[in-house]
Amino acid sequence: MPDGSPEIFETLQGEGRNTGRPSVFIRASLCNLHCRWCDTDYTWNWVDTGFEHEKDADPGYEKFQREDQIVDLDIDEIAEKALAFPAISFVFTGGEPLIQEKAWVELMAAISAKRSAAEFEIETNGTLFPGEAFLEGIDQCNVSPKLANSGVAKELRYKRDVLHQFVETEKADFKFVIGNSSDLKEILNIVDSAKIPAPHVFLMPRARTVAELEANHSGVAQIAQEHGFRYSDRLHLRLYGAQRGT
Repeated sequence: MPDGSPEIFETLQGEGRNTGRPSVFIRASLCNLHCRWCDTDYTWNWVDTGFEHEKDADPGYEKFQREDQIVDLDIDEIAEKALAFPAISFVFTGGEPLIQEKAWVELMAAISAKRSAAEFEIETNGTLFPGEAFLEGIDQCNVSPKLANSGVAKELRYKRDVLHQFVETEKADFKFVIGNSSDLKEILNIVDSAKIPAPHVFLMPRARTVAELEANHSGVAQIAQEHGFRYSDRLHLRLYGAQRGT
């Protein structure tokens, strides 16, 4: 967070099935993908790496010092900070949180021991599939497969079998960020190939600002309706803008 504390905060879930639900977000650093439009690039875009980002041309934008962005906490410390908030929904996000799968299993147990009504969501890019212990504890998987517009090679970002495994858990929704017609074609191919049920597909407009969201939301909503998908807004962007801790 801007004050140097770990990014553990309560807000309203801004996307997907549980939009508007009070939730405690716990953000893990590190990612196995490096999307050029990533809005949490401070979790991976370190100094001395060669990754490209669309903000490279922005005045003042610089890669991040790893040591300035990572706070090391043990499980009990994370649980204590998360339980300081009243919400019963806890969202694991990143980066790519499944890189640290074992720690999330331990954290779910620690939180549940003190808040029996706790429910858990994860936001993941769909390239890693968790083990049985994690799946037993998690209530909702928000899977966000990355498209060609991410700038990441297809063999790294698209794992058809992993996506279908998520389908079979019956705990997963699939969110696609869409910007143009070529994105739609790619989304339809992924949905068909991975056998993703249409009611579990969410389309969300690509946007870094409320103005971009307003310009694109109606078109994306229409596409979702035409294909039997769901539309996801970006509530956090509307309420708070693009800033940490929201």
